[in-house]
Amino acid sequence: MANTIQAIRGMNDLLPEQSPAWQQVEAVIRRVAASYGYSEIRMPVLESTQLFKRSIGEVTDIVEKEMYTFDDRNGESVTLRPEGTASCVRAGNQHGLLYNQIQRLWYMGPMFRYERPQKGRYRQFHQFGIETFGLESADADAEVILLSARLWREFGIADQVELQLNSLGSNEARTNYRDALKNYLSDYISELDEDSKRRLESNPLRILDSKDENTQKILEGAPSLSEYWDAESKEHFEQLTARL
Repeated sequence: MANTIQAIRGMNDLLPEQSPAWQQVEAVIRRVAASYGYSEIRMPVLESTQLFKRSIGEVTDIVEKEMYTFDDRNGESVTLRPEGTASCVRAGNQHGLLYNQIQRLWYMGPMFRYERPQKGRYRQFHQFGIETFGLESADADAEVILLSARLWREFGIADQVELQLNSLGSNEARTNYRDALKNYLSDYISELDEDSKRRLESNPLRILDSKDENTQKILEGAPSLSEYWDAESKEHFEQLTARL
């Protein structure tokens, strides 16, 4: 029927026959997260747009192209959350959960991105996330990875996933790499896609996320991040790999 209202493109209904499988997955997540000492936190799906501009960065595909953003009746810009980390940090700060203490938090729920719907990718998708605050050692990183591996085993898909490790390093290492990447890409500026050209000055690290095929070919010859790790960064990475 032509006049029948249907779900918005990229948004899916969860039907009764599908609910038991979702409930089983959610039950496993709750049990495993609790066993590692993580507590659940629930955040609103609607946040101030500024939250995501500050945390994700204004010159990113998510903020520029993928967010569901609109003005409410008071004229304030609000956004359906595209990911969970920013909201989790905002809630932790707002309610005094992060000051001078260790916190292990987990969340689960719908996120929204205006992407081209395809198999396995929808505009409303469901995300589980864990965030650790107050721990700076490699132990915290290892804990997150081991928790993830436990989930893969529980779901019976451990043999279908592969762990690939990398690190942005310390602030100093990241700054040095940023400068090196910018210098390298400056020689190819005429060949970069338009988004990458804009990001070269403001946020060159975001060019690494480019989906443009020609830009990806240029990036194949770019400096390696690990070449710019300082002693602190190398030690952290070595400690992490040793714990795994």
